[in-house]
Amino acid sequence: MPFGKYKDRYLIDLPEHYIVWYHNKGFPKGTLGAQMQTVYELKLNGLEYLVRNIRKM
Repeated sequence: MPFGKYKDRYLIDLPEHYIVWYHNKGFPKGTLGAQMQTVYELKLNGLEYLVRNIRKM
């Protein structure tokens, strides 16, 4: 995350409530918004472990 309380964290590590809040409010435009939308979908479907496994490699 490039700004705010969670600056310098991986998007996949953001708390679920924060991603849901952005989903309700509207994701930012551009690449960051698209990435956050993807993270939302991963968390919604319980697939965040896929990204975490890739990160471990």
